[in-house]
Amino acid sequence: MIRTIVTAQGNQLTLTLPDDFLGKEIEVIAFVIDEAIQKSEKEVSFTVLNVTNEQKFNYRFNRDQANER
Repeated sequence: MIRTIVTAQGNQLTLTLPDDFLGKEIEVIAFVIDEAIQKSEKEVSFTVLNVTNEQKFNYRFNRDQANER
């Protein structure tokens, strides 16, 4: 995968692709970054995740428990 951010200097852009892209279907997407990223006005806080240090160090993720329905 190639991701490049450029500032447009004209109406044309030339991309140099790696050899392993040859003969493969690729997707090219162009958009103005300011339009794609919506910035939050307020500061986001994760204080909901406050737990004791003991809980942080002893925590083990249990995939089966997480996927229980």
